[in-house]
Amino acid sequence: MRNNLGLLLTKRAFLNPDREAYVDSHADVRLTYRDLNARSNRLANAFRDAGVAPGERVGLLVMNSAEFMESFFALAKIGAVVVPLNWRLVADELEFILKDSGTRRLIYGDEFLDTVAELHARGDKTDVEQWLQVAGPKETAYFAEAYESFRDAAGDAEPDPAASDDDMLYIMYTSGTTGLPKGVVHTHSSAIWGILTIAATVDYQDGDRYLAALPMFHVGALTPLAVNVYKGATSVVMRAFDPNLAWQLIEREKINTGLMVPAMLNFMLQTGGHERTDFSTVRWIMTGAAPVPVALTRRYADLGIGILQVYGLTESCGPACVMDSENALARPESTGKAFFHTEVQVVRDDGTPCAPGEAGEVVVRGAHVMREYWNRPDATAETLKNGWLHTGDVAVMDEAGFVAIQDRIKDMIISGGENVYPAEIEGVLSGHPQIVEAAVIGLPSEKWGESPLAIVVPKDDALTAAEVLDYCRGKLAGFKQPKAVEFVDEIPRNPSGKILKRVLREQFPGPAGV
Repeated sequence: MRNNLGLLLTKRAFLNPDREAYVDSHADVRLTYRDLNARSNRLANAFRDAGVAPGERVGLLVMNSAEFMESFFALAKIGAVVVPLNWRLVADELEFILKDSGTRRLIYGDEFLDTVAELHARGDKTDVEQWLQVAGPKETAYFAEAYESFRDAAGDAEPDPAASDDDMLYIMYTSGTTGLPKGVVHTHSSAIWGILTIAATVDYQDGDRYLAALPMFHVGALTPLAVNVYKGATSVVMRAFDPNLAWQLIEREKINTGLMVPAMLNFMLQTGGHERTDFSTVRWIMTGAAPVPVALTRRYADLGIGILQVYGLTESCGPACVMDSENALARPESTGKAFFHTEVQVVRDDGTPCAPGEAGEVVVRGAHVMREYWNRPDATAETLKNGWLHTGDVAVMDEAGFVAIQDRIKDMIISGGENVYPAEIEGVLSGHPQIVEAAVIGLPSEKWGESPLAIVVPKDDALTAAEVLDYCRGKLAGFKQPKAVEFVDEIPRNPSGKILKRVLREQFPGPAGV
């Protein structure tokens, strides 16, 4: 078999044609592997008949859906390049990505018709020539074709694969929390190695049913869904995350595994859904994309659900480190050891390895690391050095190889000459029974250089700043103590669950009073 990612679906449909492949949580859609592969083949053949050549970029502006999944595998089979688009972006942001990537065809959900119509009206500010609208309550735009009619006009014979190995598979743009987003290029080879790496490390069992809650335009959803095809698991996909629905799906679909960011897991506990749900089938839920509070891991452990911290990046196709179930409770502050087929080091500024317990930058090496940033050779050279992916994350590694992520290098606070990692303070704050979630940023301080500010979402208005500050005393060294507290209704996050510290710094510019 050639190393074409789309052929993983072909093989799985051959091995387990009648097994459920895809269950849509918001629609009456249940597809077997035979069904999913046939739909994917029809779309692949339709695109080939329409003149799509290997290497041509096709954008996906679609909510989590069977259409997204079948499109991903269809385009892979014929050698086209997928450009997953963050549907939370506005037209200006999407215009940049479409133009930067050279996307010529766009599949979009009718939920985004207004935004797409605006993009279409801008003419040659994008290179899009074909617009395909996925069915919904809105009529197909005058400039677009109906996706379903386009797909179903073609036959479902297997297309000859037109790409493999180091050919591009997708360009996934980073969240762009600072500056313009960068397009991360993954090939068929790097993506398949990402799949093999996860499959070789994590406890997948035959017939598993996996709850997918992250948006498919994110690597934290797309790579695991491809793993499910490789392993023959059933993907139960949430069109959009809802904490109450998550509990209902766990019971109704007899979920065994899944992946959610810490904020999602926290929201699920806040609903109390676990008190009225049978979740006995769940073995583990992975969580990552943001530091995982120790208190969160322990609360799920009390329910008998294993929380496996995972650390990864778009640039690594997902995998870097993962915590195994045996050590999750013993080392709840750690994100575990390097995945199989992956090397991880913590290094100093000069690139030399740190001593155990010494903080430094995390670097990752493996066949699943990206090829490059699209059209950004300078950024590529800064990030890929001597075969290592430089992550920009601070961590410590112990003698046994367990890694504990401290924070982003750029988010580190230097207070009185001491390094302060906001994630450590956020972890303490998360243990307060009256705090829903919290974020910490540094404010300019005439006395200390910077001082930590705690930004808190309280359960109710009864919580005071004095109580928050008092709670931290004795749990953190003096220089790490928050010097002030601000209350907000919501912590801003990007689609992968990471706190938008830039937004908070704009909202609370300081200076600190101390």
